[in-house]
Amino acid sequence: MKKKIVAAFCLTIVLTAGGCSGGGISSQAASSKNQAQTVSGSETSSGSEASGASENSSISSSEGAASASSSDAADASSSRDIFAMDTYMTVTAYGPNAETAVDQAQQEIERLDALLSTGEETSEVARMNANGGGTLSEDTAYLLERSLDLYESTNGVFDIAIYPIMDAWGFTTGNYTVPSDETIESLLPLTDANDIIYDKDNASIRFAKEGMKIDFGGIAKGYTSGRIADIYRECGVTSGLINLGGNVQVVGTKTDGSKWRVAVQSPEAEDDYLGVLSTADRAVITSGGYERYFEQAGVRYHHIIDPSTGHPANNGLVSVTIVSADGTLADGLSTSLFIMGKDKAAEYWRAHSDEFDTILEDEDGVLYVTEGIADDFTSEHETKIIRKDGDT
Repeated sequence: MKKKIVAAFCLTIVLTAGGCSGGGISSQAASSKNQAQTVSGSETSSGSEASGASENSSISSSEGAASASSSDAADASSSRDIFAMDTYMTVTAYGPNAETAVDQAQQEIERLDALLSTGEETSEVARMNANGGGTLSEDTAYLLERSLDLYESTNGVFDIAIYPIMDAWGFTTGNYTVPSDETIESLLPLTDANDIIYDKDNASIRFAKEGMKIDFGGIAKGYTSGRIADIYRECGVTSGLINLGGNVQVVGTKTDGSKWRVAVQSPEAEDDYLGVLSTADRAVITSGGYERYFEQAGVRYHHIIDPSTGHPANNGLVSVTIVSADGTLADGLSTSLFIMGKDKAAEYWRAHSDEFDTILEDEDGVLYVTEGIADDFTSEHETKIIRKDGDT
C-alpha cells in the first residue's frame, strides 16, 4: 500500500476531503485507517480558507475522496470520487472536455480493476493463478514485461511472484499472522519470477512450479494512473490531477501555468509532511511500511516483504518517494528502493537517473533527495542531496 501524499494546488476551486482506508490491488483493505488532511503554508491554505476571491486550496491525495466545483463557469472542470482497487480515488480534469475525460477515466479504472484484482475469481490474474498460467491480454502482457524488466534491473527485489509469501503473512486476506520459519522456507522457492515462463509470441505464461502465483499490486495503480493521463491528453486535457489512493499523477501544470505542489506526508504524524515538491507531468508515488501493518506480541510487521528473506524489509528506510514521468516505473520502484535501503537505492538511481528521481527518509528522520529534483523540493527537515558523482 502506498503512503499518503497530499497534492496542494492554487486554483479557483473549492475542495473538501474525507478520510478512508484502502489497500492494494487485492481484495483486502489496509489495516490502518487513513484520514484526509489539508496542507497549510505560505503558498497554500486549508480548505476552509479557500473560498476567497483568489482561492488557494488543497486536495488530499491520501486515501480520501475529494469533490470540486469551478467558481468560474468559463473555466470548465470535472472531478469524481471512485472506489476501486480497494481504495478511494479522485480524478480531476480541467478544460472543455473535462467531463468526457473523467467519464473515460472511470471506465478505465473499473476495467483494469476487473482485469487485475487477485481477489476476484473472474479476473484474468486470478484465473492464471488458479490454472498455473494462461493467455495474456494486452494490458497484462505489458505489465508482465515491465515487471520482469524491473525484476532484472533490481536484481530480484521487485518480484510479482511474492504472492504466496504475502498470503502466508495474511496481507492478501486480512487474516494476519507471523508465519513460521519453516513455512517461509517452504514458500520461498515458489517466489522467483525467473520461474514465470513467458511465451511472448503467443502472449501466454505458465508457472514452472506448482503453487506459484503472481500479483501486479506493486505496479498496477501506477500503470492505471499512466493510462488515465494518456486518456486526458487524448481528450485535450492539459491540466489534471489523478489520485489513486495515494498514488498521485499530475497532467500538465495548474490552469494558471504554474507547477503543481505535491506534499509528502510524514510517517510520524498524519497532520505533518516531509516537504513539498513542485512538479508537472509527473507521477509522485510513495511507499512506507508504517501504513499497512499488524502487531503481534508487541512487534510491528509491515507489508513490504523482502523477497530474499520472506520477511518485512528492514534496511533503514521509513519512506521512499519516486518521481517519474512513468507512473508504472514509479509504482514499482517505490517499494523496490524501500527494500534496497539507502545506499543501494542511491546507487540504483545513479544508474537510472534519466528515468526517475527519489526522496528517501531514513530511520533518523534525515531526508535524501536526488539532485534532479533538489531545487524543486522544499522541507524544514534535515535534507541531504544525492549526487550523480557519488557525493551525498
